[in-house]
Amino acid sequence: MGWDMTATNADGTRRYGWRITLSVCAVAAVATSAALAQDKGSVNPKPLPPLANPDDPKLPAKELFGRRATAAPLAARSLGFYAKGCLAGAVAVPINGPTWQVMRLSRNRNWGHPALVRFLEELSEKGTKVGWPGLLVGDISQPRGGPMLTGHSSHQVGLDADIWFTPMPSRELTRQEREEMSATMVVAKDRKDVDPKIWTPAHAAIIKAAAEGPEVERLFVNPAIKKALCRYNGPDRSWLRKVRPIWGHDYHFHIRMRCPADSPDCRPQDPVPTGDGCGAELDGWFKKVFEPRPKPKEPKEPTAKPKPKPQLRMADLPPACRQVLLAP
Repeated sequence: MGWDMTATNADGTRRYGWRITLSVCAVAAVATSAALAQDKGSVNPKPLPPLANPDDPKLPAKELFGRRATAAPLAARSLGFYAKGCLAGAVAVPINGPTWQVMRLSRNRNWGHPALVRFLEELSEKGTKVGWPGLLVGDISQPRGGPMLTGHSSHQVGLDADIWFTPMPSRELTRQEREEMSATMVVAKDRKDVDPKIWTPAHAAIIKAAAEGPEVERLFVNPAIKKALCRYNGPDRSWLRKVRPIWGHDYHFHIRMRCPADSPDCRPQDPVPTGDGCGAELDGWFKKVFEPRPKPKEPKEPTAKPKPKPQLRMADLPPACRQVLLAP
């Protein structure tokens, strides 16, 4: 495969398009938040209680979309942005396939745009040809997309999918295993590289296979994993451009698809920057966290506690999302 697997050690915190000013303490905090992504599910999930006033315009949209257990019987469309939208005509990834199994069934988040579902099935088959025996599929989207009651801020339009760094076993997992087992942490304890005892060429190969898909917009991994991938010495490094570092994502990688042709109201993300994303660009992620910082000369006055980020309401989503929500 052309991989130099002489790894050292690994990891991270979290950031999207904005700048971060994080300390080592923040690394530990995000390590905790990453662990929350591995929260156990339930073998016997209980239905959510009915809402007292579902028509309240102040009600967070997640309370509404989180209670829709089936897809909207409409033409397939991704509406809005990855972190502010919804999904019509969703298709569920079957919980068992020849080269995949769905995890955390109690969450009911194995729904996606048909293009994403098709891509995942094809990727799972390609994986078997590069040493990855099958996909363990984590969260995709809710049946009608939209904001989720817990976890992700994205995954709202059926074009995001989390794939565990645990290869699929040669047997069918039990329901309890799907709800309670954790994905494999591939980042080393020092958070600066991958763990050489766990990371394998097959991990790199399945990421590369996903990134090479023309339908894929981006693929998010922990900066430590990006560092390991940058050691790839094959003839074509163009796929590395799509692999974007982001803190967390040390138990799974996150696939983000392009807006499909059937979804004119899907809002794309800004284009990926040029280059392979290695070198100084990647080094910056580690410098902001691990470089020593000078102590402040004087203690700062306590600042006011930041206000919590306002939750999305129906009025914040594309108007067509109301039709998606209310469809029978």
